[in-house]
Amino acid sequence: MSRAQISALVFGVGGFGALIAATASNEWKVTTRASSVITATWVYQGLWMNCAGNALGSFHCRPHFTIFKVEGYIQACRGLMIAAVSLGFFGSIFALFGMKCTKVGGSDKAKAKIACLAGIVFILSGLCSMTGCSLYANKITKEFFDPFFVEQKYELGAALFIGWAGASLCIIGGVIFCFSISDNNKAPRMGYPYNGAASVMSSRTKYGGEGDFKTTNPSKQFDKNAYV
Repeated sequence: MSRAQISALVFGVGGFGALIAATASNEWKVTTRASSVITATWVYQGLWMNCAGNALGSFHCRPHFTIFKVEGYIQACRGLMIAAVSLGFFGSIFALFGMKCTKVGGSDKAKAKIACLAGIVFILSGLCSMTGCSLYANKITKEFFDPFFVEQKYELGAALFIGWAGASLCIIGGVIFCFSISDNNKAPRMGYPYNGAASVMSSRTKYGGEGDFKTTNPSKQFDKNAYV
């Protein structure tokens, strides 16, 4: 069981959960108290609903009436966050198949490829969420510091920070998954059995019948004709 893959799965799944929370949240932007006359009442908006609440704890939300009248940056953020959540879901599935501790996914090489694919999908999910949250935050910041903007000004909501945190976790988990492929590609060393040193007598017995080594009496190697 690889600790790196377990850490990557924790980061990826945690980031995926944060992306879901950020997408469903209605606190993408909240009214600033500096420009609000009645400080006990505030308005906060999300990608899907506009809500208003007060200090007594009562609040009311209504969804956006039509898609065609929603501002362009909100539609772009919707698409990016939906893509991030979808990619995070598939990344979690691929990560489970690519882990060494699971019995599905095939051989170690196949699992390594699936784990690398899960890492790439997690990175793409984090980039989509990071882009969507940054686009929304950029719009709010421009309106807040624009002196000619006379409408209600908003500040950054909690959902943006949750989305950034989830995107960072997905990217970290994806990078760890991509680097974990090197652990699966390390081939185990081949072992050579050791039979022990053979004795001299066993060597002679082994090769004696094959005719490679023949033991003869050195005194009988030379006859009388050798000296003539």
